[in-house]
Amino acid sequence: MGFTREQLLAFRERTVPDLMPERPRLVFVGINPGLWTAATGAHFARPGNRFYPALVAAGILPRLPRITDDGMSPDDRRMLLDAGIGISNLVHRATARADELSREELREGARRLEADAGTWDAAVIAVVGITAYRQGFDRPRATSGRQPEALAGGALWVVPNPSGLNAHDTVTSLAAAYAEPARAAGLLPAAGPRRSAAAAAAAE
Repeated sequence: MGFTREQLLAFRERTVPDLMPERPRLVFVGINPGLWTAATGAHFARPGNRFYPALVAAGILPRLPRITDDGMSPDDRRMLLDAGIGISNLVHRATARADELSREELREGARRLEADAGTWDAAVIAVVGITAYRQGFDRPRATSGRQPEALAGGALWVVPNPSGLNAHDTVTSLAAAYAEPARAAGLLPAAGPRRSAAAAAAAE
């Protein structure tokens, strides 16, 4: 992908439609679209973002989707949809950094998410980012993992942010965190993910 900084900045405030199967089993909810996502129309599109490598390393996806300037290919979108995986955001407007969002925006996003979740009827919803979850849902002491409350009838999890700015996690630790809600949604065997040689290589 090739965008200049000026080209990317032109995508501020853009929105990106949710990627949502007709019957989602696991919905990942990001904080908000970054500029690369807004430019390509593909979620978690920024080069170096570890979301998709972590899904492959966990055994949730069989291969890495390819994202170009034109977005994600129809075949790769279908791979996610057929797996029952949806992707949404707490806040829909694109920014260069998530810390540009106000607490009120995150709270409004959490209220909207609850309404949206009622239409998805997903088994599991995983919010990607503990700080955004704490602020948006007014849970200042929340910890990562499964939350005690449900969201519109679905089990609610909080998992780490895959952004390269999150230096505390690796692809391996992200894969372990993402595997937990995937198991709860029935996307992985209860005994744990089966990792192929390709998945193991993606974790390196």
